[in-house]
Amino acid sequence: MARTTSRPLSPHLTIWKWGPAMAVSIMHRVTGNGLATVGALGLVWWLMAAASGPEAYATFVKCATSPIGYLVMAGLSWFFFQHLFSGLRHFVLDMGAGYELKNNKLWSLLTFVLSVLATLAFWAAICTGKF
Repeated sequence: MARTTSRPLSPHLTIWKWGPAMAVSIMHRVTGNGLATVGALGLVWWLMAAASGPEAYATFVKCATSPIGYLVMAGLSWFFFQHLFSGLRHFVLDMGAGYELKNNKLWSLLTFVLSVLATLAFWAAICTGKF
């Protein structure tokens, strides 16, 4: 069967020029899945530890307050803020605004910047006892 040359070919990933909007879209999916998976596992672990007695709960608290535990919690909070700001960006796009290339790129980059700043502010408030 002969192939017609009048039909356009579907572009491959190597042809697309990566931009901030693509990165935000991918990160929105990654952070949503990460929040659901790690959050569910942490919740189940916490509930099992609370139901299993003081020794199991002490083990949970020891792990959660270790440097790795704090790293996981800081990562989860960044995931939360990234997913939040990306969702707000999508909400604005769903209303039909923000599709201009300059605005779309600006808001995509601001999504990353604001999520980092919100995470830093959140942990600064926790560490200084202001929260």
